[in-house]
Amino acid sequence: MILFNYETDFKLENEAQIQQWISSCIDVYGFEEGEINYVFCDDEYLLKLNVEFLKHETLTDIISFDYTLGKLISGDIFISIERVKENAQKFRQTFDNELNRVIIHGILHYIGFKDKNDKDTDEMRIEEDRCLSKIINQNVPRGTK
Repeated sequence: MILFNYETDFKLENEAQIQQWISSCIDVYGFEEGEINYVFCDDEYLLKLNVEFLKHETLTDIISFDYTLGKLISGDIFISIERVKENAQKFRQTFDNELNRVIIHGILHYIGFKDKNDKDTDEMRIEEDRCLSKIINQNVPRGTK
């Protein structure tokens, strides 16, 4: 079960389609969907988590807590909408594309992909693009502000 929670004014207008897209990406890798909670928040909210749990005093776009057991994907994914907006501008992407990249990024971590070095980051980007292509090919609407 995929749930979306909001700690900011942002709301997804198409939760069911986004849930379906995430589920289809999980299936591609041979994993099963467990309980996945997304929390959309602001920088302040995510910074507090980053300091408290990871001892990092920096802004970030995503923090994920992985509760995956075997092939059953479960976890809590916190996404700063402020960081997504800024990164979209920085990387010359649409907000929707950047948001969907971050949404699936957390899932890919649960599946086992890493991004701690250049080689792993390159592989992560390839897999993100693979999942993002499913949105385009299946006409799944994007997240909206």
